[in-house]
Amino acid sequence: MSLRRRTVEVLVAAGLLGAALAPPATAAGHGRAPGQSVPLRVATYNIHAGSGTDNVFDLDRQVAVLRDLDADVIGLQEVDVHWGGRSEWRDLAAELGRRLRMHVSFAPIYSLDPVAEGGPRREFGVAVLSRYEIVSAENHELTRLSTQDPNPVPAPAPGFGEVVLKVRGLPVHVYATHLDYRGDPSVRIAQVADTRRIMAEDQAHERRPVRQILLGDFNAPPAAPELAPLWEELTDIDPGGPTYPARNPVQRIDYVAVSKETVRVRDAAVAETLASDHRPVVADLLLRR
Repeated sequence: MSLRRRTVEVLVAAGLLGAALAPPATAAGHGRAPGQSVPLRVATYNIHAGSGTDNVFDLDRQVAVLRDLDADVIGLQEVDVHWGGRSEWRDLAAELGRRLRMHVSFAPIYSLDPVAEGGPRREFGVAVLSRYEIVSAENHELTRLSTQDPNPVPAPAPGFGEVVLKVRGLPVHVYATHLDYRGDPSVRIAQVADTRRIMAEDQAHERRPVRQILLGDFNAPPAAPELAPLWEELTDIDPGGPTYPARNPVQRIDYVAVSKETVRVRDAAVAETLASDHRPVVADLLLRR
């Protein structure tokens, strides 16, 4: 299994790239005063490999949903890259980045040999889209129970994506994740421990508190015991409603969580759409200087 991570810088026609990827302008075009918080809109969305609640692949409607969210940074789960016929063998990560005019970093959970010799690898994982330039990216390992092995055992595997962005001069660590879906929480318990360790290591490498944003499908409700350790360091942003299933949702399993000391929450909401089997969560944040 390949552990590589692919970061694609999306190119558009001359004259459009700067406008498409530039950070939102501040009031009257002036920079922000020292000490003033910086706004950032983020979202998370499990795109179900491009299919809606009708199980029809339709990337156009997901592009429309993502564009309407108007988020600066988006974490995506269940992203196919040349995976198979269900997504027409397309590279969904690169295509979404190109169509939304955003930088994109894809972190595969699975990277399999191509069907035909010389073809692209078949990959499935998580991604981050960003209006801000991606300074660095890494594909971390979490404990996983593979869906590609007929007799899986818990083992480290990639697919916990991290990017570092510079948002108006402020470094921000954004993580995209997809935790185990099974009813038995034992793998999620291990994944939460892995997540906390990785995020703590990032904090330890900096002289001052790091701005951290965790986006993902946790496959468990907020009060689940296995998620409780996350809330020691992170604020769970409640968007005010459930996210799954998209039609008549009853559970909140999709999350935006932020570091308590360095990121404040202004507002959050669940977007009503049937473009996937999940609903997206969008949140307006303030990054502390």
